[in-house]
Amino acid sequence: MRRIVLLFGPPGIGKGTVGASLSEKWHIPLISTGDLLREQVKCNTSLGEHARAFMERGELVPDELVVEVLHERVSQKDAKDGFILDGFPRTLKQAEMLEGVFLAGDERIILNLEGSPAVLIERLSQRRICSVCGAVYHMTNIPPKQDDICDFCGGALVRRPDDEPAVIEKRLRVFAEETKPILDFYRGTNAVYTINADGTLPETLQEIDRIVKWS
Repeated sequence: MRRIVLLFGPPGIGKGTVGASLSEKWHIPLISTGDLLREQVKCNTSLGEHARAFMERGELVPDELVVEVLHERVSQKDAKDGFILDGFPRTLKQAEMLEGVFLAGDERIILNLEGSPAVLIERLSQRRICSVCGAVYHMTNIPPKQDDICDFCGGALVRRPDDEPAVIEKRLRVFAEETKPILDFYRGTNAVYTINADGTLPETLQEIDRIVKWS
């Protein structure tokens, strides 16, 4: 039996950090479909060449291709006991297509990380990106050694346009609207655990341990 974790949460909630910690704790891989597609393209696989054509035109990679890449990844040996999905599915259609990846007997756990808008806006507005090498900083949690200067290349640190507070508010509203039908879809047949992730990473992991009984 595989144990599958679907990780949901708005921008700024820390899904990647939480997912990495759970992956290490539960000994199952953390899988991002975006990373999978980029790896396929980098390795010039047949699936990667197909995906590259859409990416180069600035188009979204079709759901069918994303699911095919995902199916190939979760068939690998390190995912035999399960895996954590970060950032997929993003739409109800993707959720329905994802059913074809699951096996009979798979245990599915849906973790819905939530946070107050004020906390999320504060987290995201503190993020800075190096304009030269792309290194990511957080002015509170991962500050540069020198204000507004990249530690690695000396480039100027900038705030991304979508990290402006007004834009963040809109992103959070859009996320809530898009995610609700997906969570409703899973509530029909699976346990959906809502976790308050306003606190620190240890507090969030402790709350997950309290709610999710993972033997």
